[in-house]
Amino acid sequence: MKVGFIGLGIMGRPMAKNLVKAGYELVVFDFNQAAIDDLVSCGASAAKSGKEVASQVDVVITMVPNSPHVRAAVLGKDGVAEGAKPGLVLIDMSSIDPTESKKICEECEKFGIEMLDAPVSGGEPKAIDGTLSIMVGGKKELFDRFYDLLMVMGGSVVYVGPIGSGNVAKLANQMVVAINIAAVSEALTFAKKAGTDPELVYQAIRGGLAGSTVMDAKAPMMMDRNFKPGFRIALHIKDLNNALNAAHAISSPAPLTAQLMEIMQFLKSEGCETEDHSSIVKYYEKIASVTVDRG
Repeated sequence: MKVGFIGLGIMGRPMAKNLVKAGYELVVFDFNQAAIDDLVSCGASAAKSGKEVASQVDVVITMVPNSPHVRAAVLGKDGVAEGAKPGLVLIDMSSIDPTESKKICEECEKFGIEMLDAPVSGGEPKAIDGTLSIMVGGKKELFDRFYDLLMVMGGSVVYVGPIGSGNVAKLANQMVVAINIAAVSEALTFAKKAGTDPELVYQAIRGGLAGSTVMDAKAPMMMDRNFKPGFRIALHIKDLNNALNAAHAISSPAPLTAQLMEIMQFLKSEGCETEDHSSIVKYYEKIASVTVDRG
């Protein structure tokens, strides 16, 4: 199977490398020439446009920032649709608005292109080691056909439902993660303000019902004052914006998600948008006039 890959950023580049390592013949395109050169040095072939990628392969994977970028890469000038042969499959692994996934899929069908939406969770470390969580929407037979391909990049690949369902699952994930980080931030800020060591509170509650993967990942970062990005505030703002748009479109109230969006907008105004989303704690520190650290 010959595979195209468009979008060689922080996530896309290691994902593409894992496909090359697994023996797939890969054709790549990105606006960053250095990223293309890096993949070529690993054994991939370079293309000059999405159109050129599509003309050479059986399946195209896109991994770009947001809905407009997917639309441009697939349906824009020199995009995938211009080079596609009937029967080409598009697997969009970007995290975008599920309503836009459905619209892009409908337009792709006019060119004989079938589509899966397959956003990922896990950040750069899991992209590098090929253990991403991948949530997939589209036709079940397409999912079955490309399951092995996706498993090269993922530790778990789960079929969620019709087109758009993958992004619904991803946005649900991002809602839960943001709200969970905020809950951890609020609790540890409370502990610090009460004069109790946040580290000891964390150790006391992490094994009970309050414990979570988010708590174990983010509480130590908060207390160590380590806000090096695993997942940037700016990207979480993008995801929550998509979540709110999608929720509003179907009249599904999302008050906690809306509150987290405002907290993240505050952090953006404070210049924290390139920091890890664990910096949500800085909002609570600001309004409580404390610093959540060890001791």
